[in-house]
Amino acid sequence: MAGSYDFEEQERLAELKAWWEDNRLFVFGAIAVAIIAYGGFQGWRYWQERRAEDAAALYRPVAEAAKLNDPAKVASAAEPLIKDHAGTFYASDAALVAAKAAFEAGKLDDARKHLEWVLSHGVEAHRGIARMRLAGVLLEMKKYDEALKVLDGNKHPAFVALAADQRGDVMLAQGRLDEARAAYKLAIEKADPRNPVRNLAETKLNALGGAQ
Repeated sequence: MAGSYDFEEQERLAELKAWWEDNRLFVFGAIAVAIIAYGGFQGWRYWQERRAEDAAALYRPVAEAAKLNDPAKVASAAEPLIKDHAGTFYASDAALVAAKAAFEAGKLDDARKHLEWVLSHGVEAHRGIARMRLAGVLLEMKKYDEALKVLDGNKHPAFVALAADQRGDVMLAQGRLDEARAAYKLAIEKADPRNPVRNLAETKLNALGGAQ
């Protein structure tokens, strides 16, 4: 019995050795790939962390410049972030800050440029905000058709009421009163009772004589 067991063991060992001879290169290759992949992931994570830290450090001058209400300094401080850290939260936030400063200074072209950059390169969390602000800038520039096109691009449920309210503003500026009323009515319907957009839209609708 023991001899038979030994013989079977030897057969299995021989089969294992044969398999190893045929497949060892594949095994070594798979191990090497796994090690490289793990190392690559760790390196990528480290790079991401360092990039975020660098972006955070570069954001501080943007915040400081914004307190001075100097759009030129804000834009200058934001430039390294926008140029070298596109895709980070700090870069798109810096572009939003630069756009706000430019808008308040009456530099509408600069505000538009920053907001369009956020729409194209910013983080998803900032794109809805950028879209609404860009529509407002285009309205101020009297580029009504472009403003409506930007608003048409909104797909985020959180901005449906605000988009409708802004559409009403564009329609009102164009003298399209019936369409403005319909847009304000939609904004009221879509806005949560605690949403300030609701009160704004109600005020505007009442100024136009209410829903007719």
